[in-house]
Amino acid sequence: MFSLQTIFGKGTRFFALLESAARGAEDATEALHELVRNSNDEPSLEEFKLARQRERDVAAAISNELVQTFVTPLEREDIEALGSALYKIPKQVEKFADRFVHARQHLHGIDFAPRAAMLQEAAHVVVEMVSGLRKMNLDNMKALSDRLRAIESEADRLILELYRDLYSGKYEGLQVILIKDFFEILEKAIDRCREAGVVTYQIVLKNS
Repeated sequence: MFSLQTIFGKGTRFFALLESAARGAEDATEALHELVRNSNDEPSLEEFKLARQRERDVAAAISNELVQTFVTPLEREDIEALGSALYKIPKQVEKFADRFVHARQHLHGIDFAPRAAMLQEAAHVVVEMVSGLRKMNLDNMKALSDRLRAIESEADRLILELYRDLYSGKYEGLQVILIKDFFEILEKAIDRCREAGVVTYQIVLKNS
């Protein structure tokens, strides 16, 4: 027999799960920032693997709640879309970390920390946006969306500068390939944050 809570939805549970996913994504970007800032230390991928496992657990919990809840506080497809978007952030971060650990001997003198800091900032904005779903304040959400878009635009500008630098001839062939690959992964991770922000903003637009 269904309880009224099951029929009408455990709204706070969905919000809590989405917030947990957003915080997990931010934690992964913070770990990445630490990794590239301390590249001389012996690196470990354990933290990134744990972050990805936490995201998988949250994704499974969201799916389970959707099955068990008849009426949800947000549209089901919106919950699924946001959960999926958040899941992709630590996935991209782990991709960078895994490759960085194996290639760092070829990347001496390449400073990824400023771009990793931008990624961490973008992930923090996503946390603020997802946390804002409880209040559905459109003005606040628009301000956060604009901030996230500005970070993405700056990342796009910097990647174009990077291409000009790479084609200047001052790097060897392998370094050109690696530098281009790693910075593009970081830019893609920022794009993933932006995608999560867009989904969140659209949810608020629908419900305001």
